[in-house]
Amino acid sequence: MEAMVHSSSFLLPEIPAGDGDGLKYALVLLNQRLPKFTPLLWKHAQLRVCADGGANRVFNDLPLLFPHETPSDVRTRYKPDVIKGDMDSVRTEVLEFYRNMGTKIVDESHDQDTTDLHKCVAFIRDFHADTEDTLCILVAGALGGRFDHEIGNINVICHFSATRIILLSEDSLIQLLPSARHHEIHIQSSVEGPHCGLIPIGAPSGSTTTTGLQWDLSDTEMRFGGLISTSNIVKGEVITVHSTSDLLWTVSLKKL
Repeated sequence: MEAMVHSSSFLLPEIPAGDGDGLKYALVLLNQRLPKFTPLLWKHAQLRVCADGGANRVFNDLPLLFPHETPSDVRTRYKPDVIKGDMDSVRTEVLEFYRNMGTKIVDESHDQDTTDLHKCVAFIRDFHADTEDTLCILVAGALGGRFDHEIGNINVICHFSATRIILLSEDSLIQLLPSARHHEIHIQSSVEGPHCGLIPIGAPSGSTTTTGLQWDLSDTEMRFGGLISTSNIVKGEVITVHSTSDLLWTVSLKKL
């Protein structure tokens, strides 16, 4: 079985040639505190989508990262391509500001059965339908705040399990490792680690085997109510993971 290769090179100022393996990045910004490295994600992304109130965060928070520039200059430079959601959180003046700047507004207030992140991921997948195999969606502001929102975001990456989606906060990263593939995680030690974890999601893992961790798993069963791998430590430059069930991979991020 061919391994699926993962790398957090999108957290580097420049993605090394070949390291991204031809991935095309899209960025979703949620209505939660945005990481200080959001401008770096913005730079690497080809499409930037605000999930409803995420537009408030871009409008309010990004100028704070550039204290020597005028807020209007920062807001002009960091104009989202799309604002999408049920429009219950974005402020009217923010919506009108970006509408006048040419941002596409997609109102899906008729759909109350899916989250704003779900709506944004579906939009991005349709937008990149011809290149979905090389698509990677970065989600800023995905962790922290209300726990039900965090669980909703994790539910989205499980729902769209065939799409690379990475949830990001100031201090951690989460992504799904589908059981249908073996996985190679190439560690960017300058920006991530050493703490990490592997968590079975959706069902117990009858067998998980890893290399490259301080406490490697060897044909290990993991389940909620039993053993899960938390507070593990990255030891190698490459982590390999083989599992009979889907796992969440999480790793700590260094102050960028």
